[in-house]
Amino acid sequence: MEAAPFASSSSAPFLPSYPVTARSLTSSSSLLFRRSNFGRSYCNYYAAKFKSPRNLSIRASGDSVVTLLDYGAGNVRSVRNAIRYLGFDIKDVQTPEDILKADRLIFPGVGAFAAAMDVLNKRGMAEALCTYIEKDRPFLGICLGLQLLFESSEENGPVNGLGLIPGVVGRFDSSNGYRVPHIGWNALQIKTDSEILDDIGNRHVYFVHSYRAMPSDANKEWVSSTCNYGVDFIASVRRGNVHAVQFHPEKSGDVGLSILRRFLYPKSTITTKPNEGKASKLAKRVIACLDVRTNDKGDLVVTKGDQYDVREHTKENEVRNLGKPVELAGQYYKDGADEVTFLNITGFRDFPLGDLPMLQVLRYTSENVFVPLTVGGGIRDFTDANGRHYTSLEVASEYFRSGADKISIGSDAVYAAEEYLRTGVKTGKSSLEQISRVYGNQAVVVSIDPRRVYLKNPNDVEFKAVRLTKSGPNGEEYAWYQCTVNGGREGRPIGAYELAKAVEELGAGEILLNCIDCDGQGKGFDIDLIKLISDAVSIPVIASSGAGATDHFSEVFMKTSASAALAAGIFHRKEVPLRSVKEHLSKEGIEVRI
Repeated sequence: MEAAPFASSSSAPFLPSYPVTARSLTSSSSLLFRRSNFGRSYCNYYAAKFKSPRNLSIRASGDSVVTLLDYGAGNVRSVRNAIRYLGFDIKDVQTPEDILKADRLIFPGVGAFAAAMDVLNKRGMAEALCTYIEKDRPFLGICLGLQLLFESSEENGPVNGLGLIPGVVGRFDSSNGYRVPHIGWNALQIKTDSEILDDIGNRHVYFVHSYRAMPSDANKEWVSSTCNYGVDFIASVRRGNVHAVQFHPEKSGDVGLSILRRFLYPKSTITTKPNEGKASKLAKRVIACLDVRTNDKGDLVVTKGDQYDVREHTKENEVRNLGKPVELAGQYYKDGADEVTFLNITGFRDFPLGDLPMLQVLRYTSENVFVPLTVGGGIRDFTDANGRHYTSLEVASEYFRSGADKISIGSDAVYAAEEYLRTGVKTGKSSLEQISRVYGNQAVVVSIDPRRVYLKNPNDVEFKAVRLTKSGPNGEEYAWYQCTVNGGREGRPIGAYELAKAVEELGAGEILLNCIDCDGQGKGFDIDLIKLISDAVSIPVIASSGAGATDHFSEVFMKTSASAALAAGIFHRKEVPLRSVKEHLSKEGIEVRI
């Protein structure tokens, strides 16, 4: 991964001190939440309705404790939830001795290679970790937890690693047309008896990274599986009781849980082998999006608008209510959604950290939904009524700690891009730059909300224009896509093309591409727009707005380079079941996770 270490928390006391503190955030947010009757009733409802299923799990024989080396950056909550889901308790590493005494150790590394090694070395963790692994004790490294086992990394380097496995960790090459970061569900090629991968059965697992280790003659005895993304890179290693994976089992659905189960129950005869799959390459993703806001009664609901209008056209003019967010997210997980996105369209623009109900949605969802979770809405710098200033980094960190894997930034990214294009200077102060620098670009999604502006002549504007597949209302053959802010209410002097190029340079790892003209219309994605943007950038693009039939999903994947397609209302109203989309794409020869 490619982030810097972050604020310390009670679960990761060995971290160095940084300006951002989880304690100040948690205490102030909790105080506000305790004062909210709505907050109490909301949490009580979900606490009663969505209890952890761990009591239903088969307990491990003997000691049922997993020692967790929590680096303290990014979303480790999902790893914790998966461990508890499978019936184990967690002991956090606080001293090197905790590593040496562990019966089984999981290291879900998140952050930058150099920063991680710095912390491990300063706290005496590196030596303890090497001793533990060299004694062939049960170990599972995840993502950076795999990369640190190698000799060195080129990330902000070269930087020396633990040196247990020969090889150098390098960055993917985007010049060959492959998008970096490598985000999504990809296939494994099993090389040796891996033990923990025995139940995969040619199924996809979830990757999100920009750096990788390469197989060689020197490390071939370690390599248990590879994955192809332009080149074959190391997806997992195994030697004796020591395992490490580049992908995220805690985000790989039932298949990922089977991997964790195999590690935690190595001698168990109980298996949950999934059906044999046909995974061969990176799959196209189908994402369920939940627009979440409070209605006029103060209840948090999932809604959906038509061209961003979420109110019913009735006398009461009430907010459209399509269900409860945690319940719907759980259902989409069961239906096969590759990711779930929460967009908080209430905004809480005066006090984003007062949005404890939304944080609780993430916490409860992540207990039972083991695919990536993205959240957006109101993530920016702000000053509260008492004059206390909060950075976007502090706001984002609270969402990450609550279970988010990615943060979606909208209006704030537009302002940052405008400033960057005007000055040519990266200040490092924008929300986009701050969060990307700390958590890595793979954790930052920029949501672009453009609308068409029709043109007779493409030279009439300074922005990139395209020839339209279908003429405009007055026979116009061209259009440029004007970006908007504040939920589509305000147009800005920047085009979607210019914005996409700028935010990629500022550190975005993915683009969520909406279209106000198509939103809620059910007539298909804006292919002209999606092709324009997906051809312009080398990061993944998520197509959004306009889906109304299964054919629309196959069309966007066949005609553009979009990596994923997102829908909301048609899933909520069950007009087009998510499963039917996956089945249709598979029949059309488009690889998806089934």
